[in-house]
Amino acid sequence: MGPRRTPGGKATGRARRSARGGVPAFIALLLLGGPPATAAGAQFPRSVSASYNLYLNGAHVAVMQETFEAREARYRIVSETVPVGLLARFQKPARLESSGRITPGGLQPERFEGRRLGGGEVRAEFDWQAGQLTFGRDGAVETAAVEPGTQDRLSIMYQFAFTQPRDAGEIELAMTDGRRLASHRYVVTPGVETDTPLGRIAAVHLARAAGAGGGGTEIWLAPQRGSLPVRMVIREANGTRYEQVATRIEFGAGPP
Repeated sequence: MGPRRTPGGKATGRARRSARGGVPAFIALLLLGGPPATAAGAQFPRSVSASYNLYLNGAHVAVMQETFEAREARYRIVSETVPVGLLARFQKPARLESSGRITPGGLQPERFEGRRLGGGEVRAEFDWQAGQLTFGRDGAVETAAVEPGTQDRLSIMYQFAFTQPRDAGEIELAMTDGRRLASHRYVVTPGVETDTPLGRIAAVHLARAAGAGGGGTEIWLAPQRGSLPVRMVIREANGTRYEQVATRIEFGAGPP
């Protein structure tokens, strides 16, 4: 199920936040029958193929290739990131995969696993019947209660195609990257535009306010491209800036 809104426009909470720590959020990010119907009633394509450039403080550091496939009420997402330039000298390519079911409310992940950019194996298994998430990195294992609508680091980006947040307000998103389970609140602003290698794109802007230590996250979704993200910016409290920008989005069978 997608994020639930209260009458005032705010979404209800989804999951508790687990212990923090580990690599920066951007490194965790690198690690992104018939066609399913979206929440708005449109038909989401059976397949999506996309490419993204990744930047660190303005320098191009990696290229991400991502595929989404839907078949017989199941989905599979594969994200492969290849470092470029100086980063390629000491970082191996990363590969993450998410798989699960497609429900009337969108994606319901069952397994998330792979190798993050920067090293380290991550894994998360969703037991929806028991309401439990098992996750961990490099062999470590933790468990936590999982609420309906919780996504993993890959599925959450395609879940937007089903929930299609287009109205001003706030939503709360629960997500695991295999290292932790967290819930974040985003302010939704429709009717904006953003510049990308694909041109200037009409978008819906999602912004997570800075925490006590500073920093924040912004996501631009493109309604004319299946409400998929075309740009993301993460700012760390220490001033480090990470960016992911779409350079190619191609759809398979079914309308975008």
